[in-house]
Amino acid sequence: MLKRLFCLGAILASVTLSTTTVAQRTPHIVFMIGEDEYHTWETLPDFAKRELEPKGYQVTIIQQDEKDKNNFPGLVDALRSADLLFVSVRRRTPPVDQLNAVRAHLEAGKPLVGIRTACHAFALRPADPPAGPNQGVWQAFDPEVLGGHYTNHHPEGPRTTITVAPGAQGHQILKGLSIPSLFGSGSLYKVSPLEGGTTPLLIGAIPDQPSEPIAWTHNYGPKRARVFFTSLGHPDDFKNAEFRRLLVNGIGWALGR
Repeated sequence: MLKRLFCLGAILASVTLSTTTVAQRTPHIVFMIGEDEYHTWETLPDFAKRELEPKGYQVTIIQQDEKDKNNFPGLVDALRSADLLFVSVRRRTPPVDQLNAVRAHLEAGKPLVGIRTACHAFALRPADPPAGPNQGVWQAFDPEVLGGHYTNHHPEGPRTTITVAPGAQGHQILKGLSIPSLFGSGSLYKVSPLEGGTTPLLIGAIPDQPSEPIAWTHNYGPKRARVFFTSLGHPDDFKNAEFRRLLVNGIGWALGR
């Protein structure tokens, strides 16, 4: 009898340990949102609720402070347990401790996904007011982390047609995508040339202009943190199921799932 009770206790302990382990592996995604143009303060929380939470992801949304657009309250604490940081930020200079938390996340080898204005998330233009004494600037965030060289964008108007980059067929991020149904609703970003070591996935084109990469992967730092970036992210892009699938796949790839 005692032997049976011991065995039962061991089984229950094993089940409890297994459940705890699974819970600990539930990926925690932190969204850092701070821009005034593309309404990602609305589209990304909706995307997370509809596409990520049903798949078991734990999501924390960090929005810019309404009174101080360079401040992201709660970011430092959220990043302590984050498995992935998702960035939709445009030309912000966060407090030094917040930007250092972003750096620490990446330097630990943890992944990052960026969309649209993330390629100039923490960079200032020459005419912009300088950052304050406790504000952080990461001018080279684009080439160093994302692997691109954003300079500007083409005028609004023509819809961006999209094709698969040479050699990218079969990449995990593109699995299940209907490329003919994928297009860009916003202006085409000028991001060429990409850094060495990037893997272009999708190419965008508009009439009478050179084509540009619009989605690619990169690795950052000695621990080779996985990075996925797409210059898509216009509000109308989020209405397209193929774009939402692209983001879900990019997050899954970055997390190694």
